[in-house]
Amino acid sequence: MNANKERLRNNIIGYSFVMPQIILFLIFMVYPIIEGVRLSLYKIDYQNQIFVGLENYKILFNDPIFIKSMINTIIFVIFIVALTVIFGLFVASAVFDKNPKYVSFIRGSYYIPVMVSMVVMSMVWNFLLNPANGLISYLARQSGFTVVNFLGNKNYVKPVIILITFAINVGQAIILYIAAMIGIPKDLFEAAEVDGISRYHMITKILIPLVKPTTVYIIIMNIIAVLKIFVVIQLLTGGGPNNESTTLMYYLYNNAFKYNRLGVASAVGVIMFLITLALSIPQLKSMFED
Repeated sequence: MNANKERLRNNIIGYSFVMPQIILFLIFMVYPIIEGVRLSLYKIDYQNQIFVGLENYKILFNDPIFIKSMINTIIFVIFIVALTVIFGLFVASAVFDKNPKYVSFIRGSYYIPVMVSMVVMSMVWNFLLNPANGLISYLARQSGFTVVNFLGNKNYVKPVIILITFAINVGQAIILYIAAMIGIPKDLFEAAEVDGISRYHMITKILIPLVKPTTVYIIIMNIIAVLKIFVVIQLLTGGGPNNESTTLMYYLYNNAFKYNRLGVASAVGVIMFLITLALSIPQLKSMFED
C-alpha cells in the first residue's frame, strides 16, 4: 500500500513538472493545427464564416499558380536539403579531427550567416545581385561582360534562391555534424587505422553511419525551414518572374493578407503540414528501424 502511494506521489510530481510544457504545446501547436484544418473548410470574409467543405481545396488544385508554387517548393526542398547535408558532411568530416583552433575557425566562419537576420542577408544579396546598381552588375560592366539579371530571369532565379538559402542555412548543419563526429569514440578510428583502412572508407563506413541520427535531424529541420521560406522570396523576387520563384508560403501569405482569402490560405497551410509529414516520416522511420 505504501509502495502504491509512493508511486502515485512520484507520478503526480513528475506530471506537475511537465504539465506547463504540455499545456503550452497544446495551446500553441496542437490548437493552431486543428483551427487551421477547421478554417480550411470555410469561406471567410470580414464578418462571416460560411461552411464550404472541400471547396477551398478544389480552388487550389484548379489554380495554376498554386500548382506552380507547390512544384517550386518541392524543388527548393530537394536541392537545398541535399546540398546542405552533402556539403555539411564534407566540411565536417574534413576538419573534425584537425587542430581545435582550426576547427573553431571553420565553425565560426560558416555559422556567421546563421546568426545574421534573414532580412539582413536578403538585403545583402539584393545589393549584390541588383541588375541596375548591384555590385556584381557593376563589376561585370567594368570588366566588359554582359550584365545578367539573375533575379529577373526564369532560367537563373531558382538556382540563385537555392544558392542563397543554402549559404544561409549550411552553417548550422556543419556545427551539428562536427559536434556529432567529435563525440564518436576515438578507439574506432584507431582500430581502423591499425587495420589499414583508408580515410575515405573510414568516413563512408564508420563516420557517416554513426552520425545518421544527426543527418535525420538536419534533414527534417531543413525540410521544415525550406517549406517556410518567405523572406528571401519577398525581398529578392516577389515571387517573380512569372511566379517562377513563388513558394507555398508566399502563396499562403498573398491569399491571407493581400486577397483576404483566409479559408484558401488555411487550406494551403494544411497541405504544407501534410507535405512536411510525408517528407519527414520516412526519415524518422529509417532512424528507428536501425
